[in-house]
Amino acid sequence: MFSTQTPTIEHVPARQWATWQENHGAVIIDVREPMEWMRGTLPGSQTIPLSNLPAAAASMDRDTPILLVCATGNRSTTGAAWLASMGFSNVASLAGGVVALGMA
Repeated sequence: MFSTQTPTIEHVPARQWATWQENHGAVIIDVREPMEWMRGTLPGSQTIPLSNLPAAAASMDRDTPILLVCATGNRSTTGAAWLASMGFSNVASLAGGVVALGMA
């Protein structure tokens, strides 16, 4: 069941993603489409397009920290809000996305 409250989403500064991941033991999920993902993403990330994220969440650990990534931060923020509303306890969005890292 989805929460009616808008969750607060942490926005990780682009240049601090590796430190955030290490400090939190986070999984990185790139929510862009596969063709976008193939152009470059963060090392070790997995791809789950935003449209598939709610279904994929059913098999994900709700206590594992997750950093969501997209091109500019919009889709990753949306995805992080979805996951938070589904009971995931530690989700964040990469601020500015891969564009902020000069990867797109």
